[in-house]
Amino acid sequence: EAFDKVARYLGLGYPGGPAIDAIAMEGDPEAIAFPRAIMDDGYDTSFSGLKTAVVNHVRNHPDVATADVAASFQEAVVDALVTKARRAAQAYGAKGLCLAGGVAANSRLRERALDVCVADGLRAFLPSRTMCTDNAAMVAAAAWWRLEQDGPSPLDVGADPNLRLPTLR
Repeated sequence: EAFDKVARYLGLGYPGGPAIDAIAMEGDPEAIAFPRAIMDDGYDTSFSGLKTAVVNHVRNHPDVATADVAASFQEAVVDALVTKARRAAQAYGAKGLCLAGGVAANSRLRERALDVCVADGLRAFLPSRTMCTDNAAMVAAAAWWRLEQDGPSPLDVGADPNLRLPTLR
C-alpha cells in the first residue's frame, strides 16, 4: 500500500512496487534521510509518517530526482521491515526467514533479507517473484481452500480486528 501510494504521488503508475523497484535502481538510497518506521520494540510498522515525509519532501524540493526519492523511500521501508523481521527471528529463535506478499518481490528487500540470513545463520525462504502476490489474493485463496474443505462458515462467526500476533501461539 505504501509503495502504491508513493508511486502514484511520484507519477510512476500502478502497481507501485515494481515501478519504485525499477526506478530506485537508478537513484541514491542515501540521498534523502526519510524516517524509519521502527517505532518500538514490537513488530508492528506504520508507514504513514514515511508517506507524509515523501510528499512533504517533494513539495519542498520540486527539482529532486524521482529516482533518488524512490530509492530513499524504498530503503526506509526495507530497513524497517528487515529490522523488525530480524528482531522477531532473534526473539523467537527462528531457524529461517520467509518473505511473503507482494512486497516480497522487491529486489532490495530480497537482497537485504538474504544478507540478514547469511549473517545470522538463518535459512532464507524467498518464493519466486511470480508467487509474491498481494496479501488479499492470498487471503482469498486461503478462504477458498477452507470453503472447499470445511464448507461455509456460520453467519455469526466472530472477528477480532485488534488481534495481535503474539496471541496466536
